[in-house]
Amino acid sequence: MDDGNNTALYAFRKYGDTVLRAAYACCGSYTEAEDITQDVFLMLHTKPRSFDGDEHIKAWLLRVTVNKCKNLKRSFRFSRTRSMEELDDAAAAYNIDTTHIEMKELIASLPKKYSSVIFLYYYEGYKIAEIAEILGKNANTVSSLLNRGREKLRHELTMTEEETL
Repeated sequence: MDDGNNTALYAFRKYGDTVLRAAYACCGSYTEAEDITQDVFLMLHTKPRSFDGDEHIKAWLLRVTVNKCKNLKRSFRFSRTRSMEELDDAAAAYNIDTTHIEMKELIASLPKKYSSVIFLYYYEGYKIAEIAEILGKNANTVSSLLNRGREKLRHELTMTEEETL
C-alpha cells in the first residue's frame, strides 16, 4: 500500500471497478453508481485514514459504498428520478457483456437488503461472516438474507422463463 498521500489513488486503481459494481448492485443505476463511486473516493482523499492492509481498504470502501446507496435510496431525488430504462444505454456505454445484463437487472430489482448481500457473496467472493462485518449485521441475518434473496431470484427467473414461452 502507498503512503497516506496516495491512499485514495492506490485504492481507486485497485478497487474502483469493485466499488462501481457494488454501487450499481445496490442502486441499479449506472449514473448514480458513478456518483457514489466518486463520492467514496473523494471522501477517502479528503479525509485520509490508515488501514491495516488491502482487505481492510476494500472492506471500508464497500461499507461506505453501501451506506451511500442507502442514503441515496432515502433521498427525495432518487425516489423521483430513478429509471431502470437506462440499463441498456449504460451497458452499451460501458461495453458490458449483455449476456449478464438480465441477471444484473434481476439482482438490481431485488430489495436492497437482498441485492447487496448477493453482490458481496457472489460477485466479490466474501464469506457470510465478512459480509456481516461490512454491513454491520449479524452473520445469521446475512445468511437468512442470502437465502431469501436466492429464493426471490429463483422466483423471478422462473417468471421470466414462463413469460418467454
